[in-house]
Formats: sequence, C-alpha cells, structure tokens
Amino acid sequence: MTIHIESLQVDTIIGLLDFEREQEQRVSIDLEATYNYENQCFINYADLATMITEQIREKRYELLEEALLDLRSDIVTIYPMIEKLKLKISKPDILKNCIVGLSQTWIFSPSAQ
Repeated sequence: MTIHIESLQVDTIIGLLDFEREQEQRVSIDLEATYNYENQCFINYADLATMITEQIREKRYELLEEALLDLRSDIVTIYPMIEKLKLKISKPDILKNCIVGLSQTWIFSPSAQ
C-alpha cells in the first residue's frame, strides 16, 4: 500500500532570512509512504497529517533540509512498517515567479529500522 498526503498547507516560521523569522509563511508538504499492510496494521493518514503539521509549526526550522530530515526520523520511528518514504516541502509564496522546495526519497529494509 502507498499512502499519499498531498498539499498539506501549514503556516509556520521557517527560513533563514530576517523576515522569515518574524512572520509566518505558508509551506506545502507532500508525502508518499509505502508499507506492507497486514493484520490490520495500517497508517492513519489523519494522525500522520496532524503530527507533521504540529512538528513543522512547533520546531520553527531555519532550513528546509532540517525539517525534511527531522520529519523523516519521526515518521519512521512512529511508523516502522514504512518501506519507502518520499517527502517534499515547498514554499509557494517566497518567490514571485515560482514555487521552490526540497524533496528526498528513502528506501528502508524491514530490519534496518
């Protein structure tokens, strides 16, 4: 199974620039998580979306890289059945003529976690 969370919108403090540390901006988060569904062991997408939202808001990251790696760590700790995880964090409003973001995909073997 693959769970998809697309365009999760969060207003938060994120970034290095002075104005980014003072005023919230919108980020958009996309997630794909592949896992083996068996014995009623599933990922609750509402809980996952809430966890991501709370973490992004509370931690006030300076770098998208830090946010991405921190989210990855927490997600696979809470959901060890994940075999493949793709995360993308975008800043749709920071530049006038484009959307910028960062993404990474990780593949886990069941015993590697």
